Amino acid sequence: MVVDNNFYMNLALKEAWKYQGLTYPNPAVGCTVVGINGEVLAVEAHKRAGGPHAEVQALKSAYFKLTNDEKILELTLSADIHTFLLQNHNNCFKNISLYTTLEPCSHIGKTPSCATLIASLGIKKLFVGSNDLNVEASGGNEVVRNADLYPKGTSSGAHVETGILAKECEALLKPFNKWSQKRFVFFKWAQRLNGTTDDGIISSKESRTITHAMRDVCDLLVIGGNTVRTDRPTLDARLVDGKAPDILILSNSTEFDKSIALFNVKNRKVIISDNLSSLDNYKNIMIEGSSNMFELTRNITDYYLCFLAPTFGGNSSFNKIDDKFEILNIQKEEQDIIMWMKREI
Repeated sequence: MVVDNNFYMNLALKEAWKYQGLTYPNPAVGCTVVGINGEVLAVEAHKRAGGPHAEVQALKSAYFKLTNDEKILELTLSADIHTFLLQNHNNCFKNISLYTTLEPCSHIGKTPSCATLIASLGIKKLFVGSNDLNVEASGGNEVVRNADLYPKGTSSGAHVETGILAKECEALLKPFNKWSQKRFVFFKWAQRLNGTTDDGIISSKESRTITHAMRDVCDLLVIGGNTVRTDRPTLDARLVDGKAPDILILSNSTEFDKSIALFNVKNRKVIISDNLSSLDNYKNIMIEGSSNMFELTRNITDYYLCFLAPTFGGNSSFNKIDDKFEILNIQKEEQDIIMWMKREI
C-alpha cells in the first residue's frame, strides 16, 4: 500500500488552522491518527491554551473509534485522558501512525508530555511537520524514537520522520514563533463580495464570535481614531464571555467622547497615540480596520485575516492598494469564507 504522508498531514493542517488565533500563548497544532489499512481514525487540533494538545485529542477520538469505549468521551482534562489511555489501551495503538504538525512536547507543563504518551502507547510510526524550537518543550521526537526505554516495553523504538509538508507547517507555527521571540501582529477585516468594508455589520454571527474569541486571547487591539468616532464600538469579547483586550487608538487627535463604549470597559487600558511604539509592550496583537489602517501598519503586520461575506452593499473599500497575497488557509464556516494570508513582498 502506497502511503501519502502529505495527504494525512494536510488533514491535520486544515484542522489546526480552524483554531489559529485562539490558542495563544500556545501554538496552533493539528494531528491525524491513521489505522493499519490507511483509514483515518481521527483528525483533531489543539483548541485553547491549557486544554488537551492535538495529539491527545486525536488519540482520544481514535481510541473510541477502535474500542467503542464511551468512558473516554466523558474526559476533558488532558491529565485524565493521558491516565485513561495508559491504563486501558491494551495495545490497540500498536499498528497506527500519527501525523502531527509540530513535534510532540517532551516536558510536563499544564498538560503531561505528549511524546511520553505516544511512546508508552507503542505507536510505531510518527510523522512530524515542524520541529519544536522551544527549548523547554523540544526533544519529543527522540523520546518517541527511544520508546523501548519506557518501562512497559510496548515498543522497540518508533520510526520518526520529520519535515512532512514543512513549509506549510512552518506557516501554521509562525505566529507562535513570532510571539515567543517578540510579537505577532495580524490585521483583521470583514468585507462583502463587492469589496466594501463600511455601512454596518458585515460578517455573520459565527464570524463575529470567532473574532471575539480572538480578542479574548490577544493582548492588544489596534483601531483607528475615525473608526472609534464613527462606529462608537465596544471592542470586547462578550460573545464568548471573554476578557476585553487593551486598546490602542491610532489618532493624531486625543479628543474623544469618553462615553463611547470602549472607554468604559473594566480592567482595560486605552492608549491614544499617533504612533505604534506601544506595540513593544505586547505579544499578540490584532489590528482591525480598512484601507487607511492597512497602509499605516503594512510594515509591521505578519498575517492578514479576511472574513468574506456573501453579500453586496456599502460604499467604501480598499482603495489604491496593489498588494498581492499568498493564501495560507481558506475555510468556510456556516455563512462566511475565512482566509488567512500573508502579503507577498
